[in-house]
Amino acid sequence: MLSTFNRERGLRKLKERVKNGRLTKESINNRGYNKFLALKPSMTVEIDEDKIKEDEHFDGLKGYITNTKLAPQKIAENYKHLWQIEKAFRISKTDLKIRPIHHYLRQRIEAHISICFVAYTIYKELERLLYKHKAGFSPKRAAELTQNMYEIEYILPHSQRKQTTLLKMTEDQQTLYDIIYK
Repeated sequence: MLSTFNRERGLRKLKERVKNGRLTKESINNRGYNKFLALKPSMTVEIDEDKIKEDEHFDGLKGYITNTKLAPQKIAENYKHLWQIEKAFRISKTDLKIRPIHHYLRQRIEAHISICFVAYTIYKELERLLYKHKAGFSPKRAAELTQNMYEIEYILPHSQRKQTTLLKMTEDQQTLYDIIYK
């Protein structure tokens, strides 16, 4: 079972740290496998085997704490989609670079967040189009490809009509252009 495997691997690492004497009183907390540590009267840190046995009773169980009045099935269903929300925040922070926000007025902060939401919506639409057309590259790569795509706008001396010409593109750039504009 996965939780048993993870616990055994975590305990192996914890035992190495105990053996090397790298643990102190400050190491005893409820983070990760440190919850299995105990401070002995001789002021040494050791692994509490009773806590490990107690923890084994919960193998295979998943619990949710919430303050909503949703049905338990709905809560579990919504929790399955949490990874999508976390991915959206990761994309917003890394690819779209929405942070830091240097605004102090509520109106400007809301405008900044609205712009970020629109940027994320465009990002997701681009992701959808790339997937639909089997482009073979990510939205981040698509943004990189646009950094050196150029179009020239000019008016010939004897005509008053504006003309535009795209400069030569790589194969990936042409694929991206065709996906977006055709």
